[in-house]
Amino acid sequence: MAANYWESTQRRFWQFSKDELARMRDELEKSDQALVQMFPLPRRAHLNIFFNQQISRIGKRLNIKQQAVATAQVYIKRFYCKVEIRRTNPYLVLTTALYLACKMEECPQHIRMFVTEARSLWPDLVHTEVPRIGECEFFLISEMNSQLIIHQPYRTLATLQSDFFLNQDEINLSMSIINDHYMTDLPLLYAPHIIALNAILLSIVLRPNPIPGGSPASTMAAASAALTQIQQGRPGGPGGGSGQTTPGAPEKDKHQDVRMSKVQRFATFLAESTVDIEAMIDCTQELISFYDCHEQYNDKSTRESVNRFIKARGLDKH
Repeated sequence: MAANYWESTQRRFWQFSKDELARMRDELEKSDQALVQMFPLPRRAHLNIFFNQQISRIGKRLNIKQQAVATAQVYIKRFYCKVEIRRTNPYLVLTTALYLACKMEECPQHIRMFVTEARSLWPDLVHTEVPRIGECEFFLISEMNSQLIIHQPYRTLATLQSDFFLNQDEINLSMSIINDHYMTDLPLLYAPHIIALNAILLSIVLRPNPIPGGSPASTMAAASAALTQIQQGRPGGPGGGSGQTTPGAPEKDKHQDVRMSKVQRFATFLAESTVDIEAMIDCTQELISFYDCHEQYNDKSTRESVNRFIKARGLDKH
């Protein structure tokens, strides 16, 4: 892997502003307006969730490591920036993307394994043969201009977890947030270190009330407010942050003191760094929107919308 993200093709060619991304997608839809009108699809966030679920299914069956699954998800996002989704069979695309990602992440599996699993998972939706995956692989590589190296947030998390004294629960939650961000546009918008730092902050703030247990929106909004305060040059209130617990304090208070010490350490790190805090604030807002959107996700209707255009256009036959 190229050591320097700042000189990478990922930063130079595959990092966009929100306006640029919206413009590219709008142009794609306008170029195939009749097709778009004939086969309406759910909102893109719901498609991302659906694709994530499908690629995770085949990944688990083949015991593929998470980094390769993440790389495949980025490939799919890049590809669908260049190609209108209704012109493809997404099941074939995601199978091929995962096959290609495994080769790039040095955990290759035989192409026939992917053929077998795709047939098993989607027998009526994809006509998978070895030559078809080979053709689709060439198509993916061509549309991505052979720019296949992906810098992931996992490396930054692994580097910084000891600096911020993250415990295993916080590391696991950070990993979960990073995994979730692949269901958003964030991999096309911000550098991987921004994503990793955002995940670390949210893991510290959310730990007492992790995402699966309830609504994280208010706590994440508080994290966003804290980032805004740091950006304005006020990293914390006076005297708060020794990280020391009061002798004889209840166990709950001790845990709270430790958590606040980590938050303050993180705030100091950001205040003294050149990290783009505005980007981190936007990442937090994007994740809030994603978790809200996830609650409205309907797997049945999303699946039917995708399957409808595949069947109607005969994309399951070739």
